[in-house]
Amino acid sequence: MKELCCALSGHREIPQNFDKNSLYDALEELIKEGYTYFCCGMARGFDLMALECLVELKQRYHVRIEACIPYAGQAAGFSAAEKRNYRNLLAWCDEKTVLFEEYTRGCLLARNRYMVDKADLVFSYCVREKGGTAYTVRYANEHGVPVKRF
Repeated sequence: MKELCCALSGHREIPQNFDKNSLYDALEELIKEGYTYFCCGMARGFDLMALECLVELKQRYHVRIEACIPYAGQAAGFSAAEKRNYRNLLAWCDEKTVLFEEYTRGCLLARNRYMVDKADLVFSYCVREKGGTAYTVRYANEHGVPVKRF
């Protein structure tokens, strides 16, 4: 039986009142629907918050997580606390794919295409029509990959 893959895509900036418990519940529902492989772009905001939820869920369900890292050193500009969190979450990932050795123009969009191309579903927090997340949603729509918005 084919493993169902879900790509995660969302904005870096999320509101203060963002409901992490609802995100956890939505991800758990996806697992119950049969999605057992998750691709995470490892960006600040939605990506890492979703990964925190998946790490908790991984302790109750059989799920696999791929860290889709656009370039080596992605977390270089993070604060010390964000870097610690990034490293801790990365340790829970079953696969770590680094697409480029260093930052290059377009590497973030290449990471997004990589994830969508693997996915059976894109789970997205997209509230703006510009930026990388909106690009990812459009790319998924153009390539017949369903998008479920959070």
